[in-house]
Amino acid sequence: MPNAVDQLFAVRNAISKAEAEANRPKGSVTLVAVSKTFDADAIRPVLDAGQRVFGENRVQEAQLKWPYLRADFPDIELHLIGPLQSNKTQEAVALFDVIETVDREKIAAALSLEMKKQNRFPKLYVQVNTGSEPQKAGIDPKEALAFVTRCRDVHGLIIEGLMCIPPADENPGPHFALLEKIARAAGVEKLSMGMSGDYEIAIGFGATSVRVGSAIFGSR
Repeated sequence: MPNAVDQLFAVRNAISKAEAEANRPKGSVTLVAVSKTFDADAIRPVLDAGQRVFGENRVQEAQLKWPYLRADFPDIELHLIGPLQSNKTQEAVALFDVIETVDREKIAAALSLEMKKQNRFPKLYVQVNTGSEPQKAGIDPKEALAFVTRCRDVHGLIIEGLMCIPPADENPGPHFALLEKIARAAGVEKLSMGMSGDYEIAIGFGATSVRVGSAIFGSR
């Protein structure tokens, strides 16, 4: 079984190398360590090694471990990277610092309401389904620009970034390029793209954060 701390440093080194190869400043890409399905005991050594940005797929699972870990590591930044159900909006706003999966009108409206109610304002990303896959969450690329505009103008949301998960069986490059193009048109600065198998490619296409799980924690 791989040592998560050794793997963490290997991934960080690979990110630094990819930044240099893309002529980007060192430290311009944020590593989001994806800790879904791993318990607090598995995550703690990675926290001890200095990692502070983590991603979780499910609100309920995150609630079971992160409040306790935050007691010891209050500077954690927690990203929701899985689909958000509208009935979990209250818990998501209370727990997460970044919600990367805003992808439909109902969620935008629920977030707007809940953030005002709690006076807590997580950073928001719109998830774009770059492959137009019917089984996958995310707004269709053709509708993404109009949706970002509605999030701002209708719901009063600040959209800081876009996120995508390319189809598993396709070259991810064109999908990353498409997300960057949409972001530019929308005036959005953050790009969450790239996972364990393709994060170095994503950095070449302008990713500002990469979501890496199995390359750090091992297979689930």
